Amino acid sequence: MTAVSETASGTDDFAAQWADWHRRHEAARAGEHGFLAITSFNWLTDEPQRFADAPGEWSTGPDGVVVALADGESLTVDGTAVTGRYSFGVIAERDSLYPAWGDAVIEVAKRGGNDIVRPRHPDNPLRVAYEGTPAFPADPLWAIVGRYFPFDEPRPTAVGSVADGLEHVYTAPGRVEFSVDGRELALTAFAGHAPGGLFILFTDETSGVTTYAANRSLHLPAPDADGTVVVDFNRATNLPCAYTTLATCPLPPAENRLPVAVEAGEKIPG
Repeated sequence: MTAVSETASGTDDFAAQWADWHRRHEAARAGEHGFLAITSFNWLTDEPQRFADAPGEWSTGPDGVVVALADGESLTVDGTAVTGRYSFGVIAERDSLYPAWGDAVIEVAKRGGNDIVRPRHPDNPLRVAYEGTPAFPADPLWAIVGRYFPFDEPRPTAVGSVADGLEHVYTAPGRVEFSVDGRELALTAFAGHAPGGLFILFTDETSGVTTYAANRSLHLPAPDADGTVVVDFNRATNLPCAYTTLATCPLPPAENRLPVAVEAGEKIPG
């Protein structure tokens, strides 16, 4: 593999930088309204439904998600208390809204073309008991210099989900090529959140052994002008489905199942 070059002191710096990044990642994961706080997963239909861990009766239709709040019930939307019937409108795929209810938030979202409600309560036992995720020691050898090759046109790519019957469609602008121990490998990359950044889902020979079986994810910075990009597997992280069944995580595309053991990044949660 072509790895980022490090001296002995540089390796110490690399490990320290990784540790600081992982602390921040863990803090976000365990945030009071993060996915560890989710207490239920509810598919919405045109029939109003009430859920034990949220106020109001919820439904969806052509005009989007609606909640009907009973007397004495309210939600806070963008800092304003709302009562009675409130419409959230049509929510875009993979978007989420987070109206507040006391110390909780009620996630209103769309996943795989379906509107859902997922209440998030800070006192959820899963969040309260969370003690962190184990990971392989940071190793510069797994920060591999690769090259990004854009497709002629971005490709809509359908992938499965950990939720039965659900399909996700992501836009794949290209692929990243790199080598591990002389073996040429490639990963299809989806568009990331940061401008020009990339998002990769993958499995490898450690999946289901020391790492979570269904998937791990990588966020890569925007490649250089010549396509150079560092594929830092030390920053491979678990998706929410590694911790809770109340998730709709996508599965990697078939070509992203690496035939090598990537002994880097996060392991199976303890």
